[in-house]
Order: sequence, then structure tokens, then C-alpha cells
Amino acid sequence: MSKRQSYYIQHDFIFLLFLCICISLVAIYNAQHLEQYAGNNFVLKQLAWFTVGALFVAAIQFLDLDQLYKMSVYAYAFGVLILIILFLSPESIARTINGAKSWFTSIPGLSLQPAEFTKITTILYLAAVISKHKEKYRKSTLKSDVMLLAKLAAVTALPVFFVFQQPDFGTSVVFLFIAGMLVILSGIDWKIIVTLILGMLLIAAASIALIVKFPDAATAIGIKPYQADRVLTWFDPNSQSGNDRFHIERSMSAIGSGQLTGKGMSSLQVQLPEAHTDFIFSVIGESFGFIGSAAVIFVYFLLLYKLVTLGLKIYQYNDFGAYLCFGFMSLLLIHAFQNIGMTIGIMPITGIPLLLISYGGSSILSTMLGFGLVYRVAVEYTIQNDYLFK
Repeated sequence: MSKRQSYYIQHDFIFLLFLCICISLVAIYNAQHLEQYAGNNFVLKQLAWFTVGALFVAAIQFLDLDQLYKMSVYAYAFGVLILIILFLSPESIARTINGAKSWFTSIPGLSLQPAEFTKITTILYLAAVISKHKEKYRKSTLKSDVMLLAKLAAVTALPVFFVFQQPDFGTSVVFLFIAGMLVILSGIDWKIIVTLILGMLLIAAASIALIVKFPDAATAIGIKPYQADRVLTWFDPNSQSGNDRFHIERSMSAIGSGQLTGKGMSSLQVQLPEAHTDFIFSVIGESFGFIGSAAVIFVYFLLLYKLVTLGLKIYQYNDFGAYLCFGFMSLLLIHAFQNIGMTIGIMPITGIPLLLISYGGSSILSTMLGFGLVYRVAVEYTIQNDYLFK
């Protein structure tokens, strides 16, 4: 292997991805033994998605960061365009599932959720916007900071608007969280950030209070009944009936029954809907107990830590690459926090998967696309660092 070829072998990223793939396949294998999945082989399908995703990662390595920077606006435009097409599509192309029009379903047996890919294209363009702004305004002022904030808000608002129309409140929150993290890390004056955070907390508190105290009024202003029910269930599980309470009780029963070491392979006893997708962490908890659950969280922590440290290291060479790392880190963080939180009852139930673990073609392919971007950042850092110390 030549020295140049060795740049493309990032052992730590490869190892962490390998661990995530193994955890995913083992957890899904256990989940598919539940009665409702009789006759399904989700493991083989998940492996196929990972294989295609690995090709995405490899393909991205042919593009350097300058090329990714230049094409970011086109990628973003494509991401928004597919959301618009989804919004305008008839039921024959985009069927409403569980009250949300979030998937292209025209191909039998295959569904595609465009919002998953738009998350990645939005991260790519947000990183480019911050980088370009910092290049133009090397010395920050109140005016330049407000301009940057307005740019980031405009870029985020467009996909959020169409995602919220589906309606998919959980995914909308993911977009807002990513944008918020990049705002904090972009160097905008803390006075602006604190004012913004306080304003958002006030709006969130007012919205929750409206749902809890006046659920009928909340529905009248556009909050869907099932969204209100999820918030009410989160505050007081005993006050609600229906699917959300059932899911929380089942999930907590599954995790609790795993105790310290779990029940082992193919030994699930708690029948849990969406066990291979949204509630895969519950399967892990029942199968491998507290130790197995903690190990999965630790793997996630290592991946998040690697992304943060890589972003900090490459910042001096290429701030666009740094914000790519921070954006992808934010995506993994909010998904992990929300997904694991809802399985143990500390967060409302949403359709947010545990990235790189939960079953799902759109989720795996889009996450692998994002992984390919940060992998390319790691390659460029290795090359730059090597040249620096020659």
C-alpha cells in the first residue's frame, strides 16, 4: 500500500462503524424473532443497505473538500426539491402512513424518506454558509453576526417548512437542533445566542403549557391531536390511553426485564411494536441488559468524541470541514438523545430512529452519506498534517 493510499484508511472511523454495524445486525436479528415479524429477514435487508451505504462512503472519497464546498448549494437545492416533490405528489406516489406523508411509496416493497437525505444536504450547505461568511467577515461585528444568523435561519427554514407540512414534528426539531448547534459553534456573539436561546425556551414553554392546559386550543392553531397526546403522555403517562402510553409501557417493561446482563440472543418476551426500528434500543436493553445498553451508549460517545476532536483539529486548515463534523455530530447526538430518551420515558415518542442501529433504508443510506463526508474530512486532515510535518 502506497503512502497516499494509507491516507484513506482511517482505522478509528472504520472500527467504530464496524461496531455500529455489528450492534445493528445483532439487535435486528433478535427483534425479528418477535411474533409480529414472522417470516421477515430484516438482517439481510439491513446488510444490503449498509453495503450500498459503504459504496456511498467510497464514492465521496473521490471528492475533496473544495469540491464538496462548491457543490453544497446544489446538494441543498436537491434536498429541498425532493421535499417539494413529496409535498406535491399524489397518494399513488407518496402514501400517507401513520398520519404523515413522509415517504415515496410508488415502488412496491420499497419506501424512501427524503427528509433523511435533506438533513445531510442541509448540514453540507450550512457548513459552507458559515465558512463563506467567515472568509468574508474575518472580524466579527454585531452586524455581521446578525447577518450570519439570518442566513442560517433562512437555510434551515425552507426544509423545516416542508417537513412540518407532512407533518413530522420530530424531524423538524432535528433540523432546528442541528442549526442551533452550528449557530453556537459558529462564533456568533454570546449575547445574541443567549437572547435567541431564551426566546426559543419561552416559545417552547408556552407551546407545552398550551398543549397541557388547553389541548383543544393547541389543535386549533395547527398542532395535531396525536402530537398533543404525545406531550400529554410524556407529562403524565397515566392520564392518557392509546398507542403512546402502550408504547412507553412496553418499552420500559422490555428494558427493565433485561436487568443487568439481559436475556441473551433470541430470548425476547415483551411484544413491542416497531421493535426493529424506533424501539431498537428497547430490544438491546431486554437482550443484553444494562451492560449491553451502556456499551451501545459508550460506542456512540466514542463516535461523537471523535467527530468533535476531528472538527477542532481541522479547523485551522479548513473550517468548512470542521463545521461538517460539528453538523454531523449534532445529527447523531439529537437522534441518540431523543430515541433513547423516548424508550425510557424521559422524552415524548417520535419516529426518530437510532442512527446506524435502527432498521431502515433511508436512515442507513443518509447516515452513511454523512459518514462519508466526515470520513473525507478525516482523510484531508491526515494529508494536511502529514505535509505539515514533512
